[in-house]
Amino acid sequence: MATPLSDPSLSPLQTIAVVGLGTMGTGIAEVLARAGREVVGIDISEAQAAKALATLETATARAVERRRLTEQERADVLARVHVSTDLRAAADADLVIEVAPESYEIKHQIFRELDGIVRPGTILATGTNALSVTRLAADSARPERVLGLHFFNPAPAMKLVEVVSSVLTAPAAVTAVTNLALDLGKEPVAVGDRPGFVADGLLFGYLNQAAAMYEAKYASREDIDAAMRLGCGLPMGPLALLDLIGVDTARTVLEAMYAESHDRLHAPAPILKQLSEAGLTGRKSGRGFYTYEAPGSATVVRDALTPSESAAQVQGREVRTVGVAGSGTMASGIAEVFAKAGYEVVLAARSEEKAQTAKARIGKSLSRSVDKGRMTAEAAAQTLDRITAAGSYEAFADVDLAVEAVAEDLEIKQQLFQALDKVCKPGAVLATTTSSLPVVACARATSRPQDVIGMHFFNPAPAMKLVEVVRTVLTAEDVHATVREVCARIKKHAVDCGDRAGFIVNALLFPYLNNAIKMVQEHYASLDDIDAAMKLGGGYPMGPFELLDVVGLDVSLAIEKVLHREFRDPGLAPAPLLEHLVAAGCLGRKTGRGFREYARR
Repeated sequence: MATPLSDPSLSPLQTIAVVGLGTMGTGIAEVLARAGREVVGIDISEAQAAKALATLETATARAVERRRLTEQERADVLARVHVSTDLRAAADADLVIEVAPESYEIKHQIFRELDGIVRPGTILATGTNALSVTRLAADSARPERVLGLHFFNPAPAMKLVEVVSSVLTAPAAVTAVTNLALDLGKEPVAVGDRPGFVADGLLFGYLNQAAAMYEAKYASREDIDAAMRLGCGLPMGPLALLDLIGVDTARTVLEAMYAESHDRLHAPAPILKQLSEAGLTGRKSGRGFYTYEAPGSATVVRDALTPSESAAQVQGREVRTVGVAGSGTMASGIAEVFAKAGYEVVLAARSEEKAQTAKARIGKSLSRSVDKGRMTAEAAAQTLDRITAAGSYEAFADVDLAVEAVAEDLEIKQQLFQALDKVCKPGAVLATTTSSLPVVACARATSRPQDVIGMHFFNPAPAMKLVEVVRTVLTAEDVHATVREVCARIKKHAVDCGDRAGFIVNALLFPYLNNAIKMVQEHYASLDDIDAAMKLGGGYPMGPFELLDVVGLDVSLAIEKVLHREFRDPGLAPAPLLEHLVAAGCLGRKTGRGFREYARR
């Protein structure tokens, strides 16, 4: 029978052992030592233990150079760290954090040995992000003292720590490690025991979908990564992130998630197995989705899959005048982008009044740019002069490129394309800015489907660099070349993709948002904890619920339904909670209430 747990929350955890001195273990040791804790680093490899000390010396020397530590503080930090290859060195520890490889066998062995070494009141923490904390605890002689303590890489920089309880964990142990995390300057999030917890539970499903998208040859690795960086503001693209995490590690995490959820979105994409078994595990091996200068290097080098800069280019059509159809925020933003780039722009709406209102909105936007010193008053005036407001699409008779930015309704768009077909001159390129509807359905509404293409701008168009260029099976090569050339001239980053629901960004973004809603629906974690986890643990500019309320829950639901209808995957079915909120009229910031409540303007 286990000894009852004394209340460790009443005394700080002062001596801490870290078992496993890889990148994560070494980072955790640095965080602990800099916070004044005595640290015992343990690794079965003498070389790895020595490497950990060398890494700490380098990191603390860098901190002195940057004036974040004094020389004396650095000496004190290094004096607090001792390394060993013997697990018995953990005998006097108040807390042991194991950061061994993601293997039940290895972790069970460590915990069994620790049971015979540490004091009765010592807390045992696992750093796993893929394995069951409950299973590890159940095999221990002291299950009430076992919990998860999941740091994020790099541990010294990342603020998030997930504190993971099993049904066996004593509350006092949770309190003790939560207090420790706060003392370390981290932001602890309390979660229950399921593979991936909050941050990785959401992150790895998204990474898996990106790998599957690449494997299906829907888009290039460069375009997938650029789309998510530029379209969502993420610090890294998903395939580059998989290489950083380790393709084999990602596969292990996904296997554990799938074993519990049986959700096809968590079933590891076959390419992850292929790369892992070939030893192409990412940066650490020098090659994964990308090829690197050397094992462990972050520098990507050209390989056989790198797009050729000297490839023969198809000659595009000449574009001097652009027509933008619509009067909303997106239409005015796109018109502003083209006018700034020197194009003559016709901004047409269903009435002269609506078109003039849209042009006035552009004028205000340009004035803000002048106020912020981004352009001169003269340049702003010239830009606005290039825009002609029109109350009829007849004004598109001489445009070389017509871009529709009307309501996201297929019938409305098809009617507009029928009108453009009659009005626009032969050879004019017709583009739709749809984010979720089939481009080919717009093309088939015309007598010239070869001239129709998707140009999906992101909101706000003047600020967002990404444009998804969507070719249908009928789009002519020179039409594609024209739009790529235009994107370069308006200083946007174009990514190529085929005509299927969600294109790149929404097809990867919205299943992630849907899964976050399911977490709340299942009472696994709170809105605030999930938002904090993704911002602090994943580097996301906004948490999923902040983003959902900004996008609009009705818009989000419509996109989820389109994705589910297109791919027929049960895991893509909209979360019932999302449907309920939309039915109740809680659509996000625009209605004053969505997942959160907002002050009405």
